[in-house]
Amino acid sequence: MKLWTHCTAATMQAQAAESYGLVNDAALVVDGAHLRWVGPRSALPAELAQQCLETHDCCGALVTPGLIDCHTHLVYGGDRAHEFELRLNGASYEDIAKRGGGIASTVQATRSATPEQLKAQSTVRLKQLLSEGVTTLEIKSGYGLALEPERKMLQVARALGQQFAVDVRTTFLGAHALPPEFAGQPDAYVGEVLRILPALCAEGLVDAVDGFCERIAFSPAQIRRVFETASALGLPVKLHAEQLSDSGGAALAAGFNALSCDHLEWLSEAGAQAMSKAGTVAVLLPGAFYFLRETKLPPVELLRSQGVPIAIATDCNPGSSPCTSLLLMLNMACTLFRLTPEEALAGVTRHAAKALGLTDRGELAAGNRADFVLWNVKHPAQLSYGLGANPCIQTVYQGEPR
Repeated sequence: MKLWTHCTAATMQAQAAESYGLVNDAALVVDGAHLRWVGPRSALPAELAQQCLETHDCCGALVTPGLIDCHTHLVYGGDRAHEFELRLNGASYEDIAKRGGGIASTVQATRSATPEQLKAQSTVRLKQLLSEGVTTLEIKSGYGLALEPERKMLQVARALGQQFAVDVRTTFLGAHALPPEFAGQPDAYVGEVLRILPALCAEGLVDAVDGFCERIAFSPAQIRRVFETASALGLPVKLHAEQLSDSGGAALAAGFNALSCDHLEWLSEAGAQAMSKAGTVAVLLPGAFYFLRETKLPPVELLRSQGVPIAIATDCNPGSSPCTSLLLMLNMACTLFRLTPEEALAGVTRHAAKALGLTDRGELAAGNRADFVLWNVKHPAQLSYGLGANPCIQTVYQGEPR
């Protein structure tokens, strides 16, 4: 066993009496890949301390749970910087789409990339997230939109998790957009998604299933078909919901006990109540809100009043949130959405774990995975306060310094 001392621990335990679950002069006992004991150093049982064969001095650092980015599209080909420039020069989304831009350009680039090329490009983004203390990461498919390229994306995501010290959770997002070969045929394409999903599930490539329920994507009835198939396969679901309009997607997803509903700018009270009843997490994505210059704020006070857990994520993707800084998302969640720093940090630890259906991380507690981060700050609020700063000193993943 290993002992980590001389630190302040923000345990983020839900039932903690102190804000952030803060423990001053804390000690953490690591047994293999898990935490054996967490608490004040003065309360550490002597017999447990004697069993620790290795001691680490944190030198006064703040320690938090490993950060969790619970919504990303990290694996994709190409980029859309040129479209960003076009929009700033007055081109509309429709103009760009007519030129072959938008999601179609990312689908084309992703389909044409080799697995090696996809992995190399995605590795750059992954390393940036890891440098800020991310220890668990969700990666969605959804830029292949056919069996082979969707398989390729998910295989690359799995390979990244095998190569790097990070737990990668994969999500099948076949119902993301219409591929060009199914233009004007959304129902037919949903049928193709229902054919693809069981094959990828049988190969062990899918941890969860997502969809985009919106007027520019898929209807609630079409998403229901996807979710029924996912449920029959024993896969949990989540949903891009209520980003551009109130489509009723949140209530639909909650009816399937969805892990999360994401975006939610146009969420209704009925949708929030359904999410609360189902225990569905609200994942807010301030990067996309900022990048798209949205003006409709997600109803944070409604989520609070209904007791809906709030998570925060980068939404790393080429079209609406080309972001690889979860720390920046903490600041944006506070400044744009008016979350408190404690809510923001819970959103990338405890609540982000819940959004992925994971119960063994997100809090520093005995029995949980030994995923934690040492920070060169005195108080956890400083993690949301800094703009462009990265005070990460060291990340410990499954008990081992990374």
